[in-house]
This record gives sequence, C-alpha cells and structure tokens, in this order.
Amino acid sequence: MLGLRGIETVAVAGGGTNASTAVVPVLIATNPVTSDGTRKMVARLRQLADQANPGRNRFLSRERAQGYGAMLRGSTNYPVIDRQGSLYANELLQSGQSERAMRQFRLLERFYTEVPAYANPDKVLGMKLGEALSAIRIGEQENCLANHTSEACLFPLSSGGFHTLPRGSMTAIPVLTNLLNEVPDDLRARWLLNIAHMTLGEWPDKVPERWRIGPEVFASDIPFPKFPEVAGSLGLDVDELGGGVVIEDFDNDGFLDVLISSWGLRSPLRYFHNDGNGQFTERTHEAGLDGLWGGLNMISADYNNDGFVDVLILRGAWLGTEGHLPHSLLRNNGDGTFSDVTEESGMLSAHPTQTATWFDYDGDGWIDVFIGNETQAGVPSDVNPCELFHNNGDGTFTECALTNGVAVVGWVKAVASADYDGDGRPDLYLSLRDGGNRLFRNRGPMAGADPKSGRWSFEDVTEKAGVPGPRFSFPTWFFDYNQDGKPDLFIAGYRIRHVGDIVADYLGLPSEGEHSKLYRNNGDGTFTDVSKEAHLDKVLHAMGSNFGDLDNDGFPDFYLGTGDPDLLTLVPNRMFRNAGGKFFQDVTTATHTGHLQKGHGCAFADIDNDGDQDVFMNMGGAFSGDNYRKVLFLNPGFPGNHWLTLKIEGRKSNRAGIGSRIKVNVDSPSGPRAVYKWVNTGGSFGANPLRAEMGLGDATAIRSIEVFWPATGITQTVPGVERDHFYTLTEGDSAAKPWAVKKITFDLTRHPAHAMAPAAAAVGGGN
Repeated sequence: MLGLRGIETVAVAGGGTNASTAVVPVLIATNPVTSDGTRKMVARLRQLADQANPGRNRFLSRERAQGYGAMLRGSTNYPVIDRQGSLYANELLQSGQSERAMRQFRLLERFYTEVPAYANPDKVLGMKLGEALSAIRIGEQENCLANHTSEACLFPLSSGGFHTLPRGSMTAIPVLTNLLNEVPDDLRARWLLNIAHMTLGEWPDKVPERWRIGPEVFASDIPFPKFPEVAGSLGLDVDELGGGVVIEDFDNDGFLDVLISSWGLRSPLRYFHNDGNGQFTERTHEAGLDGLWGGLNMISADYNNDGFVDVLILRGAWLGTEGHLPHSLLRNNGDGTFSDVTEESGMLSAHPTQTATWFDYDGDGWIDVFIGNETQAGVPSDVNPCELFHNNGDGTFTECALTNGVAVVGWVKAVASADYDGDGRPDLYLSLRDGGNRLFRNRGPMAGADPKSGRWSFEDVTEKAGVPGPRFSFPTWFFDYNQDGKPDLFIAGYRIRHVGDIVADYLGLPSEGEHSKLYRNNGDGTFTDVSKEAHLDKVLHAMGSNFGDLDNDGFPDFYLGTGDPDLLTLVPNRMFRNAGGKFFQDVTTATHTGHLQKGHGCAFADIDNDGDQDVFMNMGGAFSGDNYRKVLFLNPGFPGNHWLTLKIEGRKSNRAGIGSRIKVNVDSPSGPRAVYKWVNTGGSFGANPLRAEMGLGDATAIRSIEVFWPATGITQTVPGVERDHFYTLTEGDSAAKPWAVKKITFDLTRHPAHAMAPAAAAVGGGN
C-alpha cells in the first residue's frame, strides 16, 4: 500500500494585493481630497472583502487551498484524498503556488496508479496534465513575471520572450510526451507541448512531427507591421489580476490618461496622468481614489454635462451569491480629483455585474445608463434583474427597468446600444452567457406618458430582427463594419469544453466550441448573418475586447482577449483587420499582439497624439495567483492613410455627444466616399476615448463633416476641415475649431525597474 501522509500541506502565503488576507494600505484617512461618498464606499468594500467566503467564492484560491490543506494534512483517509486531493492541487496552482501544486499532482498520480481500490487511468492522465501545467506555470512565473521583458508571452515567442530559466518547460516536456504516447489525440497536451518547446526556442523543429502545430497554422492572413509592446517603458505595466481600463482625457489638457481597475476584492484602482512629455505619473492618491477596490470593467461618460468625463466601475461578475458588490459612480471634479457619488446620485445597488452602457434613451440631453446584471441558472434564490437608471438632470438617477420593460433576468455578460433602425432613438442588445440574446427596440414614450418622465417603451424584437445567437456569448458591440451608414452587430461566442476546442478550430478539426457571429444591418429593421463570408465563423472564445481602426483605412478592426479563468486556456489574444468592409483578416502574428496571458479590458486610443490608434489591454486572470502585467501596443503608423480626430460637444444633446453619428465626406482617388462613426466607448469590455479618432484611408480632401445630434434629430454640416488634424465641434456652431494638440514622443529606451529574480523567488507568492 502507498502511504499518503506525503500529500503536501503548507500554510498559504498572503502575498500580493489580491489575497483577501493581505495587508493593503488604504490612505484615505489623511487624504483631504477624499469625499464623504468615497469614504463610505471604501468602508463598504473593505467590509465586503473582510466577509468574503472562500467556500462560495471559487476565485479566492489562496484561502481555498488553505482550507483543503487543513482537511488533508497528514490524512491516510483514502476517500477524503480521492475527493479533496485534486481540488487541493488545483487551488494551489490557481493561487500561484505552482511548485507545491506540481508535487501534489505527482503524489495523486501515484495514488491513482498504486492504490488498487482507486486505480483510475483517466484520473492518472488528468494528474499528469495538471503536473505539466504546473511546470509551465513555474516557467511563466520565473521568466514572464519575475524576469519580465516586453516580448514575454507574445505568441509565437521570439528570442526576447524565450525563457532564460528553463526548468519549468524542461520539466513539462517529458510529462506531456509520456501523456501523448498514451493518448495521442489529446489536443490539450499537444498544445501545451508546442508551447513548452516554444518557450525554449525549440519550436517547431524539436516538437515531434506527429504532435507539431506549425507556424503555418497561425500565419497572418496578410503582411502587417509589428506593434511594439511599450507599457513597461511608460510605467503602465501594472502587475495585477484582470480588470477594466478607461483611456480618456480626464483633465481636458489634450493628453489621454489611463485608469486601470483589477477585480480582486482588495485590488486597487490605479490612475495614471499623461504628462504630455512622454511620461505618465501615477496620481491615484492625489485623485482621491485610494481604497476603491475591485472592478472587472469600467465605462465612461459625462453624466452631469459639466465637460469632464466620469466613470462607472462595475463589480461582482461571475461570483454568484458572493457577487453582491456595489458598483461605483465616480464624478470627475475637474480639478484632478474624483468623488464616489454612487449613494448621493441614487445609483447605489449591489448586484453581480461587469457590463453597462451609457445612452440617452429618452433624448432629453442627459445620459442614462443600463446595467446588465447576472442571474446564474440553477440559483433561484439569487435573482438579479437588470437595471435602467434614468438621469434626472440634477445629479441624480431613478431606476426604471421594470417600468420600461427591460428588467431582464439572466446571466448577462455584455450590453451595447445603438440606433440600429435609424428612427433617432437608441436601442439595446444584451449578450447572455447561457440563453438567448435579446434585442430591444426603443419605441419612444409610453402611451399617455409625459416624454420627460423617462417612462419609455422597449420592445423585444430579437427574433423579428434575426439576431438570437450565439447561445453562449460574451462581448458584443454595434459598429459599421462595411461603412454603409448602418450599425452592424458583432457577438463573440463563449463556450468550450477545454482548450482543445480552440486548438481544434485552429487546425480545422470539429469542435464543440461556440462560434462568433457578425450580423449585417439590412436597413429595414432586420439583420443578416454574414459570419462565414466575413471569415468570423470561428471559436474565438473572447472576454476583453474592443474595436478601432488600426491602419486608418476608415474600416473598423478589432482585438479580442481570451480571458477564460482556466489556466489551461493559454491561448493567444486575436487581432482582426477589416478588409474594406468585405471580411476580416487575422493579423495576430504579424502585429505580434497574440498575448498568451488573460486579456480583459481593452481600449483603442491615440495615446501619443500622432493620428493612429494604439491598443491597451488589461492583462491578468481571475484566480488569486494569476496576475500579469498590462500591455500597450504602440501603432507603428500607416503613412499612406489619413485621419481626423474630432471632439464634439453637445448643447441640447448630452455634452459628450454619446450616440451622435459622425459622417465625414471625403474625396479619394476612386471617387467620393463617406466614413461613419458613432460616438461611444467602443466594445463592451474596456473603454475607448469619447473623442472620435477616425481613419480616412487615401482621402485627398475632406468635403464636409455631418453630425447627427440625438436630442434634436438635427444633422449639422460643417465644411472647411483639413486632413490629419484635431478639431472640436460644438452643437449648433457653423464651423469646427482647430484643436492645438501636441504630439508626444515616448522615450522607449527607458526600461521598467523589474527585479531579475532567481528561480525560487518567483514561485508560490502570486504577485
């Protein structure tokens, strides 16, 4: 008999800002700029973090590992080991204690091999896979994190991303090889084997041919320039769990600032001010944001029409009954500080969510917000209807989702708004994790209701419009992919059995993964599924995502983050270029943006004011040990194409112009052309700036700009605008005003002060 007192148990280190037992300084008591509302919210969040229950919150892996370890310590009770052993090993792995997890998986492999009553070949294979994944995680922690470079984890790895401390992958390779000898068709092991060899600079040549996944599988559809990763040089590579991002000019100085959230219960909000000299300075404390922990996603708007962009932080997603965390409405005070005004604005509620959309549904010039809450199937005691907060125009909101017919109950993962039918009223689309998606047409004021009352009618037209799927979906947005002046609809699928479904899709093999959808707007209230002809009928399995115009050709492109919490889903994020409104081309490997770590909040933004959009993504996973550094991909520029940046300002319409349609009429060598853009923050996970950054392709001149203002229904036409310039345009003015915005040159020779840690220091401590 195998003695199993060797099943390892250890005290779990707190380390890192994500552990709920970690000591995190909260500097609000002595900060004179912190408002009373912020202090109250900080106290709520602290209390909720203190009360968090690891038994119900599966992402608190450090505490869960400690609990399982206590149950198993010194135990020879084989039924307990069978029930709890693999759970303990997985929690160790997910908490960042990869070395200990690897030893645990090895012991369990022996258990399922040598104890006759528990012999189980399938479980043996599972333990081998866990051992290999633990070893690969060791390699990531020792190299990609502790000895980080700007090339780390960018797929396919180049020499700058190869592991200089090779023991992790060298340990994983023989385990995976043995596993594949037993189960040659296991795509999970095959994928990890290729990744392990890649980290050592041995891919593809040293991968046995029968298991090799060659470069041709991932080759970009067209040549495309490389986007260098520069977050470290700018001090923006925060090392945390996944979360949201808002890139916005918060102080109206012409330079885009960066606000980063992380979803850990004690993860701080981080505010970086763009100094306009090639540097960013963190001003979290100075802005009064200390202690506003958590937030998987954020979206921005100027809710009080004062000319300064505000932010809504969304919390509690995925956590079920543990997810009753309040969202936060942050008012931008215009002096470099923010105040949490959630309670005083009437928006205080606590439902699990990560998604919302700002839209002026009743056209009164004040921006409203719809929040998509999560009700998970099989938990009838925890029902969380969606919320619609009507802006009263005095700094307060009134919740009216039930009255207006949009109090949807379901596992809502994304929402988007646009006037899809051209009637002047913004509509709503909801993407659900495990049910039919919903399109709500805005029909205007209810019969007999005062139009100013906010009592408006929304009609479910999903089936009539032809946009029901995919059934298991996540991010969604409206964008005019074919530039015909009508907003189309994209929805990414989100269901796989495991990473093998993604690998199968790459290889052209059958897969059970959910495919994504692109619906083309027909202009008559209906849509046509064009996913196949657009080359998007794929298993994209996306979380964080957004869209913009990479090459300034006037057609929107997009970037998808593969943020699946499962550590085994170690797959590249995907970049897609729009080929003239006809179909999309995968340019992931050409752009060198295929990051292997978890991709969450994403933003396209011209962060250096040079006329092309750069791409920021909030990297990092969900489990307490799956932290990673954020990335910023700098656009190399496309000199043959032109651009225009326009900051519009509403007077009767909402101040930021959200929901306005901009049409730029240009001349080009092939004749007149129109370029369209709706003012919003882009996709449903991450927030682009609200200023309109528009590519114009090979335009030879701009004839005019037309802006449709949603509150009045008036289209304003402005001539006399030059290409490759910044302008401001106010509702009702006869001309656009040149906006003197300084181009920034970043000093990319700066290197972050990352410690070059020895092997042992990198393993077992999370952040």
